[in-house]
Amino acid sequence: MDEHRLDGNAAAGVLAEIFTFEITTARTACVRCGAAGEVGAQMAYVSEIGTVVRCAACDNALIRVVRQDDGPQRYWLDLKGIEYLQLEERL
Repeated sequence: MDEHRLDGNAAAGVLAEIFTFEITTARTACVRCGAAGEVGAQMAYVSEIGTVVRCAACDNALIRVVRQDDGPQRYWLDLKGIEYLQLEERL
């Protein structure tokens, strides 16, 4: 068992620092297999070097985030693994 493998909700903290909306409820589609679903339903790997959200269907890397904490806080964000990121406003 990989102790870094969690559901996509585990990436909520670092992604909330970047996005101003609730990212775990945003829908996304994988560029590799086309599977679509909420970010929170994907698989997240969280470690001290960064966070990777992977497709629950094919394990493709959807979102990669690295946060630099020493010095000025910076983020590196890679979204190449997703076809789209869609947020539906809920009333």
